[in-house]
Amino acid sequence: MSRLFTALGFTCLLTLQTLSAAEPTKVRLWPDGAPGAKGNEDKDQPFIYVWSAAKEKTNGAAFVVCPGGGYGGLAADHEGTQVAKWFNGLGVSAFVLHYRLGTHGYHYPIQLMDVQRAIRHVRANAQQYGIDPNRIGVIGFSAGGHLSSMAATLFDEKPEGMTQDAVDQVSARPDVAAPTYPVISMIDEFAHSGSRKNLLGPDNNTDEMARQVSTQLRVTPQTPPTFLFQTDEDTVVPAENAVSFYLACRKNGVPAELHCYRPGIHGVGLYLGDPVLGTWSLHLRDWLRNQGFLKPSPRASVSGKLTINGTPVSWGSIVFRSDDSSAPVACARVMKGNFKLDGKSGPVVGKVTLRVSYSAADVPGLDTPDGTVTTEEQKPGGGTWTLEIKPGDNKLELNIER
Repeated sequence: MSRLFTALGFTCLLTLQTLSAAEPTKVRLWPDGAPGAKGNEDKDQPFIYVWSAAKEKTNGAAFVVCPGGGYGGLAADHEGTQVAKWFNGLGVSAFVLHYRLGTHGYHYPIQLMDVQRAIRHVRANAQQYGIDPNRIGVIGFSAGGHLSSMAATLFDEKPEGMTQDAVDQVSARPDVAAPTYPVISMIDEFAHSGSRKNLLGPDNNTDEMARQVSTQLRVTPQTPPTFLFQTDEDTVVPAENAVSFYLACRKNGVPAELHCYRPGIHGVGLYLGDPVLGTWSLHLRDWLRNQGFLKPSPRASVSGKLTINGTPVSWGSIVFRSDDSSAPVACARVMKGNFKLDGKSGPVVGKVTLRVSYSAADVPGLDTPDGTVTTEEQKPGGGTWTLEIKPGDNKLELNIER
């Protein structure tokens, strides 16, 4: 059921009980009519479907989801609804954006205006949605990936005709971005011509305008941390798009992570049934967790020595994991018994469990299939190895008995 409301005063119309319902709530982004609209149908009035995480599971994070479709359609199921439900499984609320399309006569900067408004709407109404206004991400697929990359790079742009209501005074900058097999360039030989045509329209489809919306050229140090997924076999939107955005992030000091799989045609979505491609979403989950996006947690530095039966471990690793699956996980490399993590990459403060891996060669006469040993016990039969991490610097002397 469609519900219209003014953005900062809709609590009485949209209760948290409604937000937690199994079916999403449909919300128009401009209750009084979108700027530049040619009519009052859904194709003219951008809206979001609100998929709020269950009350007992929510961690307060949120994502605006931009389905793809070449700016000519919307793949709103496998790049919208399925993605929203997946986020809900992580405790993240999702807002699937139905933005205006070139095939309906809407061209740039209308789409940028729509995604900016979606992010602003979610942030302006964070309290009512039960989310943290400082943990709002944007993800997009294919042309929606281009839209999410515009959200990540052009958030300070003020398109002509935008309204100046209370929502438009709120920041449109996403806190993280995840362009997925994204259209990025509109000018290179690997550009997606259909997306360019639909986005720019017949009157503005010039190289100068195309350069303005080629987002690898618009990355700055203020671009939010970015996660990218791509496949090498994609011939519709080749990997050069995602790679160029990743390299632009590196050039500007923006934290970025790129996963480029060999197999996979364009438009796979989450592809959870595939044993290879389906793992990309797990990397996204882990990246969000270790960004502190799923659960902001105080972290501490650790340093010290790891020994086995009193002898320094030659090489290995120590994983520090909280009982909270949303909290960041830390992993320290061990070389000649020594390990060290600073306060940004160290374990979360509080009780953590340890998982230690080391070379089987460190134990005389021990042989394992892969040459390593992994254990969660300090000594055989001792149960799970736990530690209490305190704020500040933790000096640890860890010994494994075998």
